[in-house]
Amino acid sequence: MFDFSTLTQSIHDYLISHLSPFWTTTVEWVIIGVLLIAFVALSVMGLVYIERKVAAFFQLRLGPNRVGKWGLLQTLADFLKLLMKEHITSKNADKFLFNLAPFIIVTASFLAIGAIPFALGLHVMDINIGVFYITAASSIGVLGILIGGWAGNNKYSLIGALRSGAQVVSYEISAVLSILTIVVLAGDLQLSSIIESQRDGWWIFKGHIPVFIAFIMFLIAGTAETNRGPFDLAEAESELTAGFHTEYSGIKFAMFFLAEYVNLFIIAAVGATVFLGGWMPFHIGDWAWFNDKMDYIPSILWFFLKVGFVIGLIMWFKWTFPRLRIDQLLVLEWKYLLPINLVNLLVVAFIAMMGWYF
Repeated sequence: MFDFSTLTQSIHDYLISHLSPFWTTTVEWVIIGVLLIAFVALSVMGLVYIERKVAAFFQLRLGPNRVGKWGLLQTLADFLKLLMKEHITSKNADKFLFNLAPFIIVTASFLAIGAIPFALGLHVMDINIGVFYITAASSIGVLGILIGGWAGNNKYSLIGALRSGAQVVSYEISAVLSILTIVVLAGDLQLSSIIESQRDGWWIFKGHIPVFIAFIMFLIAGTAETNRGPFDLAEAESELTAGFHTEYSGIKFAMFFLAEYVNLFIIAAVGATVFLGGWMPFHIGDWAWFNDKMDYIPSILWFFLKVGFVIGLIMWFKWTFPRLRIDQLLVLEWKYLLPINLVNLLVVAFIAMMGWYF
């Protein structure tokens, strides 16, 4: 496998030989920031295009096909349109908080994505509490939704924001509990250690049925956390116009839109990392001949294939199931998902204690 740490170390050695330690660190963080912004921009445009095509497939139509070949430039055209739209703020809105909200939700997404391991040696922050950090950083985003919904002085926005707050807080419990099943088995919160623990097999395969149940629970809770269908009650068009971002226009609206797809990528990346081995190739125990062949596939390709698989499942959910009512959504979490996750976590803890996993 290609180790990106050799590339990053060579860049660091070059900079340190020409600059002081302070400026070396500064330049490195600028490079990382620019790369993350470029990656987020390109990935969001790609995800929007892919989702439009997926929606068209499920609804037996073509999807975007006019701007550029196969409609590839449609998302770019929409972004340019939003960029040129007028910024409108309602008369009685809290202007400071109204303008601050989109930045909070985007900042939370960027904080979380910085801890995700993209490949072997390609990791911005490999901290020893990586799972806890991503959970905490991604939780900040709901503050942007609540502030934006309240500051716009619109009853539909406020209702959407309150729905989102109740939804995210509720389903985050199940998302964390499902991840904790892997933390118990791996014995570590560090994402690189969790990936390393899957060298002889991904947890989805060697963790027995409880890990598969945890993966399903994570997909459901992750879909709800990102306010995507069938849990998109915070922005239910048939009831609340556009929900918490009804009053937003132009680039501010685009920032909410961007954050939704960044969060989709984060949920998929976390799921792929803890359940499907992250960038780790598909290995089977001591089958050296098979494992060596799998190692020829670049680690970054493994990661994006797994992330793409999880994103595909989440998109499948959205365009298959009808939207739930708010009472149904909360009943699903508190009466079904949470008890199942608690019992499942106890079972996994017992399995880990007895050493019954592969």
